[in-house]
Amino acid sequence: MNPFLRRATEYIRETPSFLQITSPEPLNTFIGAHRRVHDLLDVPVRIIGNPGTGKTMMAAVTEFRLVEAILTDQTTASNRALSAALTAARLADGIQPKVAAVRLPMESEYRDFWELPYDDLVKTRLMMSLIQARAVLGMLRQLTVSGARSLENIGVVVRTGADAQVEHMGGADATGMRDRAREIEDVIYRLGGTLVPPPLAAIPEAAQSPYQPFEALEALEIDWNGNRIRLKPLVILDDVHSLHPDQYAALFRSLTRREIKVGRWLMMRMDSLSPSAVFRSANEDAFPGIKSDRDYIDVVMEGSRSGDRRQFRKMAADMADKYLQLVDPLRERGYSKFRGLLSTQPPTLSPGKIEELQRAIDKNKEKLSITSQRMSRLAEVVDRYARGTKSIDWGPDIELGMLRIMMHRHAGRVQGRTLSLFDDPEPAVPVKAKSQIADGARVHLHHEYQRPLQFGMDDLCDSAGENAELFLQLAGELVTRMETKVIRGQDAVLTPAQQQQVLQRRATEIIEKWNFPFARKVRILANALAAQCVENALQRNAPLGGGANAIGVLESEMLALLKQEGELASVLKYAIAYGALSAVRDYGQGGKQWCLLELSGPVCLMHGLDLGRGHFLERTVTDLAKILEQDEE
Repeated sequence: MNPFLRRATEYIRETPSFLQITSPEPLNTFIGAHRRVHDLLDVPVRIIGNPGTGKTMMAAVTEFRLVEAILTDQTTASNRALSAALTAARLADGIQPKVAAVRLPMESEYRDFWELPYDDLVKTRLMMSLIQARAVLGMLRQLTVSGARSLENIGVVVRTGADAQVEHMGGADATGMRDRAREIEDVIYRLGGTLVPPPLAAIPEAAQSPYQPFEALEALEIDWNGNRIRLKPLVILDDVHSLHPDQYAALFRSLTRREIKVGRWLMMRMDSLSPSAVFRSANEDAFPGIKSDRDYIDVVMEGSRSGDRRQFRKMAADMADKYLQLVDPLRERGYSKFRGLLSTQPPTLSPGKIEELQRAIDKNKEKLSITSQRMSRLAEVVDRYARGTKSIDWGPDIELGMLRIMMHRHAGRVQGRTLSLFDDPEPAVPVKAKSQIADGARVHLHHEYQRPLQFGMDDLCDSAGENAELFLQLAGELVTRMETKVIRGQDAVLTPAQQQQVLQRRATEIIEKWNFPFARKVRILANALAAQCVENALQRNAPLGGGANAIGVLESEMLALLKQEGELASVLKYAIAYGALSAVRDYGQGGKQWCLLELSGPVCLMHGLDLGRGHFLERTVTDLAKILEQDEE
């Protein structure tokens, strides 16, 4: 089975194999580089991201058993890189761990407690007791799983003044704490799993008595390389969006209590937030009375547009090389670098298509009344640009494509004057050859002559939109094509045309299989906006170079829309939460502030749009609403 398509980190159970393919970049990017990295173990932290951004992988590599395996074996490059990332995230100091972390998946039976016929306060206490019991058991298990230490060797450091909480958690020793946690887990699990819940008065005493180890526990002590070290407890609640909204609110309020010294990370999807929060209109507080950046911190796993593409390219390349080692047909033939399997050799049109393009230029010359002398001047401008360009995607077809665009730009600038093949007026602003015109030529040639537009490692990474899972889906299809080639005795390297074909087909499949709230309307909206961008990109004078791949709505309009939280706001929320669009707020251009709705990589691939950033079409909220209204009609 192709490991790229299996999300291998979720299937591999052996620690060395898992670490071998785990990238350190999510930890570096979202934790180590966070502006408040020193506070991320002291207050609740919501780690928010779209599906596939690496939340679960980051939570898994943070658990103590993996941290211990990383720090005790520095013989591999992957472990050394992970060790550096853990140190940057303040979870280790290079040679020893600083936290005892445990990950608790919240997709299991926790939500079932909200169906019990009890008061919300009772249900919240039961849920919190079960979470705390499992966190205690999980941390102790993490500390002893390697066999390097026994339960008796683990010291328990409690908070001063927490005598009552210490007594009810089983005392200040690891054995008593474990036994009490087992009792609590057993009683509450049985209560939640029973077919007929007992009356409130019949709930066992163990489930009703106070149990708050999070408020009592301050640190755990273990032996490490002959020294006694102290570890900060860290509980990572994964997929908290699986809880009932009221249940999540109760959980979050409970975890914001200032007496708690245990680190608390909550992993959640972006679609669990309000439309306004998804768009990040403001530093919106999670709940009334709980202040962002004071009572909790948000870590949003998405690109910041400031060097994020370069950072993601680095992470994706590292991840792809590691996954490639699991593909037997390619590994056995000596392929070790994924980038080298994606050819960036400039594609060129066939001689027949070159002649067809030249004939089209000749017709445009007559239609636009451009003199031969002017054509020669424009060709010289293109030639000078060609000699100085550093682009690897270059050839005679791009030169002809640029020349055609420049012809139309020249004609537009002298428009209104009396023209003939003998009249050659100079425009007020001469037409110059630049990279944007080259981008426009590539898009035109792609749509008219099927010249590959997206190929090579950088384009593959940019198509994934800083989403690790999407990158693996796209890369996985390329790997399948590579495997087929080597099995047939061919070189595994994919040509630009082969890459374009695979990526465009896979992107179309991804969009057609969107399955989330409002998915159909999101698909309609994204395709309609993409069609408008294609129309702009194919204008003969390429006014925006490679063309727009985003829609700009005035910030004032977007703020008003998000306050209403109607259907359009919900459609946009899920479009962003599931990676169909991305929102760029307060984008300044033309003396105005815009909210840009950028089309995702798969949408750009499917419709043949350039992957560059910054070009957008001006639209209104009414324009967006009309697209959805036409669907209803």
